[in-house]
Amino acid sequence: MKKNMGDIKSHNFWYAVNNTEVVLMPKSYLETFGTTNLRYHMVSELMDTVNRIRIREGGIQSRRPQLITPACYSSEVLEGFGSEANEYAEWLKKNAGDMRVLQYGFQIQKTDSSEQVVSGNVRDIIEQVKAKISARNDPTAAVIYGVDNPWDVCLLKFMVDVIRTSAPHNFSELGRRRLLDDVNGVPRAVRDEIEGDFLAASRDRAAVEPLGKKLRRYGLFEEYEDRFFALFRKK
Repeated sequence: MKKNMGDIKSHNFWYAVNNTEVVLMPKSYLETFGTTNLRYHMVSELMDTVNRIRIREGGIQSRRPQLITPACYSSEVLEGFGSEANEYAEWLKKNAGDMRVLQYGFQIQKTDSSEQVVSGNVRDIIEQVKAKISARNDPTAAVIYGVDNPWDVCLLKFMVDVIRTSAPHNFSELGRRRLLDDVNGVPRAVRDEIEGDFLAASRDRAAVEPLGKKLRRYGLFEEYEDRFFALFRKK
């Protein structure tokens, strides 16, 4: 049951979170070592008109998950989302301790959105959309029932559910490659990434500055400081 309009003003993102229903979840997991592209179909009731339903369709790109240090949580987790969605993401950072994959750096980007408004009973339309999408047998497709504003929070809540579903699979694959091993307080995947960046910086001066920024963001600059400044002496 959806909440009344008075609740929206003071708790926009919670109103959206609590009124998001994933009607059809993607059948495929998020890729552990590559980019994942999902297709969403979101159904919502117009807030000022009876029996008028908006159907939004588009893509979400989830980039390859990256393990990061405990000192680092990227401020750019989301791209293209509104202020309420970012407020919800801030809450997740502080409270959703089990969202390890999200904390390890998933980046989410809305792409190629489109929409149409139709008339009818919302539940009937949801079932029609679900049947249409199910018939396509697309493992990346999802159907979501949410609120019309802020609808992108519903999209983020959907991604939270997808991440939770994918997390055991992702971490199993990372574990098999020993990328979760602790190397002096830092995941092996991070150490490997930094070594690759040092190699790139030794060959290309343009890669030095991004390496320095990454080391500071990871809270590891002091540990690698001598090696970093040695790059300038070599140049």
